[in-house]
Amino acid sequence: MIHTIGIDIGSGAVKSVLFSFDEEGKPTWLAKRCERIRRRDPMTLAAEGRDAVLADAALSADDIDYIATTGEGENVKFATGHFYSMTTHARGGVFLNPDARAVVDIGALNGRAIAIDERGKVLSYKMTSQCASGSGQFLENIARYLGVALDEIGTMSRTSTNPEKVSSICAVLAETDVINMVSRGIATPDILKGIHLSMASRIVKLLKVTGVKGGTALLTGGLALDSGLLAAIGEEMVNEKVPVTAVSHADSIHAGAIGAALWGAYRHARLNELETAVAA
Repeated sequence: MIHTIGIDIGSGAVKSVLFSFDEEGKPTWLAKRCERIRRRDPMTLAAEGRDAVLADAALSADDIDYIATTGEGENVKFATGHFYSMTTHARGGVFLNPDARAVVDIGALNGRAIAIDERGKVLSYKMTSQCASGSGQFLENIARYLGVALDEIGTMSRTSTNPEKVSSICAVLAETDVINMVSRGIATPDILKGIHLSMASRIVKLLKVTGVKGGTALLTGGLALDSGLLAAIGEEMVNEKVPVTAVSHADSIHAGAIGAALWGAYRHARLNELETAVAA
């Protein structure tokens, strides 16, 4: 039995998962944790996440064969190895939804679309710039300004009857647009739906650039469970005539950490094979 931990340090949250693998390499997900950073030290949260999943699975540090990090976790001192987040989100996306042929990762600072094959191999990708108004941090700032709780954004957006799109790509200018909308008396649901449609438009354009022709695109990252954004992406897929179905998963936020744990198990097995071959 092999045990691995995957830790994904993002700009807004630290996600940790623990997996076991039987002799045939079949994975079993044993534990998970997610902590918003909120000005706390990400390295401390990574250590706390590791300890938490170990406690949840009733395991000790000595039981773990590989600790894999991804995202901004390359400086985690107790990690065994680090993996590029593009590959971990791709692999984690296929684990969560085997039908996925694209992953759309919408994080706190940027978004990216990744075309993948059935194994989770990255075929192509396209990213937004960090200043784009299509990020989780931008939406969180707007929600705070509007006085809307984060978990209410999606529901409220879906009640909109006359959405007003935010035209600017720059997050700072887009926030100015929103302030102007409020001063003009635009209803909060219409502002939120307009923001969602603007974000969705950029996401669908990213998907088109990757060359994805059809199938399922899984949303990952902090905004994956925003029902309003998911609905807006579906609308934009129709408008842009992109035959791709966007879906989410209850554990979408853990995709990067899942992929890290799975890649960690793979690397551990390969290293063992190499050691055996050298010893022979």
